[in-house]
Amino acid sequence: MKHSNISIFVPHIGCPHLCSFCNQHTISGAQSAPAAEDVILTCKKALSEVKSPENTEIAFFGGSFTAIPYDYMTELLAAAQDFIGEGKFRGIRISTRPDCIDRRVLELLKKYNVTAIELGAQSMDDEVLTANDRGHTSQDIINASVLIKEYGFELGLQMMIGLYKSTPEKDIATYQRLRKLYPDTMRLYPVVILEGTRLAELYKSGEYIPYAFDDAVEICSVIMEQAEYNNVNIIKVGLHASEFVEKDMLSGIYHPAFRELCEGRIYLRKLEHLARNHSYLEVSVPARSLSKALGQKRCNAEYLKNKGIELKIVPDETQTTSIKLIERR
Repeated sequence: MKHSNISIFVPHIGCPHLCSFCNQHTISGAQSAPAAEDVILTCKKALSEVKSPENTEIAFFGGSFTAIPYDYMTELLAAAQDFIGEGKFRGIRISTRPDCIDRRVLELLKKYNVTAIELGAQSMDDEVLTANDRGHTSQDIINASVLIKEYGFELGLQMMIGLYKSTPEKDIATYQRLRKLYPDTMRLYPVVILEGTRLAELYKSGEYIPYAFDDAVEICSVIMEQAEYNNVNIIKVGLHASEFVEKDMLSGIYHPAFRELCEGRIYLRKLEHLARNHSYLEVSVPARSLSKALGQKRCNAEYLKNKGIELKIVPDETQTTSIKLIERR
């Protein structure tokens, strides 16, 4: 059954650094910090509406949760406790920085039923981390990940595609290093340049040039395909659709269906491989994946047609593999 979150956004409070790309008010749409009462109201409302609470976590997102004042962090966690347990939510998920994890914090999180910790790793290249004002090193990511796994939490790792001073090769190398930390989940976030950030100033001056949209789709799709092979669960690709992001973005990689574009690119590579040296290709795909195989606005079918390849895709309600060859000639 599909996992879901009850998201409670904690904006930029207590975080020791302002990263080059960060404008949390825009990303989360949250302008004020939640109080314990807000947590209780949100959880109470969600518990009455969610169909499968046992498959749902209360999620404190939007900032660096373990960097906020200790008493405030405890207050928020305590407010959520009455909504966790049998017939209620499964636990709590938080996101934080790699350099804000230690044994004292992990003991507290364990006490208050935190089940998953997501680290904003962003890159495993120290030059890229420094250039984007992250304030931590790749070794901090490794150290925090090892501790989180040692304490029995689910480990989530978040990485960004196309940061200032990064390259496609560095991005793919970051994925390869992160997956060796054995995360339970990963998120891929192509860079979106938001007004009010240092990255926006670098962009305006011409010092930072973001990836072309199609290149970002290609890089993310390559990482996603590798992740599938490595049994790494990619739970999010691209920022969620938001009026706040759409209003404040200057440039960068943003599309409300970005993940589907990447999945379509993966299918295109598979179709090209199967159709090599053939002018007709017939395949079957899971019925739910038909639109991905065809590509957005049938772009995969049109691409192959322009190369002289006739494509026929048959949806199959029972199929579990991504694609099966039926005929080619």
